[in-house]
Amino acid sequence: MSETPAESPAHPDFDAMTRDIAEVPAVEVIVTVAVNLMSAAAVKLGLTEDGDAHKDLDEARKLVHALAGLLDASATEISSFHAAPLRDGLKSLQLAFREASLVPDDPGQGPGEKYTGAVYG
Repeated sequence: MSETPAESPAHPDFDAMTRDIAEVPAVEVIVTVAVNLMSAAAVKLGLTEDGDAHKDLDEARKLVHALAGLLDASATEISSFHAAPLRDGLKSLQLAFREASLVPDDPGQGPGEKYTGAVYG
């Protein structure tokens, strides 16, 4: 009889992970992903304590655009209680991107503006 190897990074316990994720409501998963995208975008925009050390506007553009798409796609699935602060955070990131860009995008062409419309301060 073979024994199941102990859980390790090389052998994660997928059964336990599946059980854990099965218990998490979809809204919580969506919000968690959105917050992770927001955090990563803030880092790439240089908005953290390290400032410009990790600044990469090309990467930030992708993250902000993905966040906007997620929020647009899930707008009818999550309540306004969850959606409103996420939309506010998205707008703040879009404005920070516009401010950080040496050559600003035309209105409506910035990251995520395909989904949100033009963002103005």
